[in-house]
Amino acid sequence: MIKILNFCPVLDPPKNVSVSISPSGVIVEGDSVTLNCISDSNPPAEISWIKGGTIVGSGRIYNISKISSDDSGEYKCKSINEHGEKYSDTVTLNIMYPPRNVSVLMSGSGVIVEGDSVTLNCISDSNPPALNFSWFKENETSAVGSGHSFSALQSGRFYCQAHNQHGSQRSDAVT
Repeated sequence: MIKILNFCPVLDPPKNVSVSISPSGVIVEGDSVTLNCISDSNPPAEISWIKGGTIVGSGRIYNISKISSDDSGEYKCKSINEHGEKYSDTVTLNIMYPPRNVSVLMSGSGVIVEGDSVTLNCISDSNPPALNFSWFKENETSAVGSGHSFSALQSGRFYCQAHNQHGSQRSDAVT
């Protein structure tokens, strides 16, 4: 007599749900980034991608080509089948980018009298924040100062240039 054994597969809700990021390490604006959702379940789970509470994609792989600073934020995947659902831990994408929107703010207001010193401040948006600033007088090739602030002791048109390890940008000149 031959016995036939029936093996029933074990049906499981999703478990061991996690996210891997490729490439790992520093992500710079313009890079391509792939998020991969890893999940154990039987039957296989459907995957959704959530960024800050909003569903942004589906499928095991979520690819972002030419990533921008707008893509920075917290991501997680949701794994669901008919036996349950489970979320991964949150991963954070922190996108690095060179200075932009560089501008000069002039301290004080009102009339500037000859002999007054005017402090100029260089403002920029960058990640990581710009820590190096150079100051130039328009139509001169050499820097006339450095640092976040600059005291202009003479009249003229001045601009600043903000730098981080991803690049630099200059402001418009102010009079």
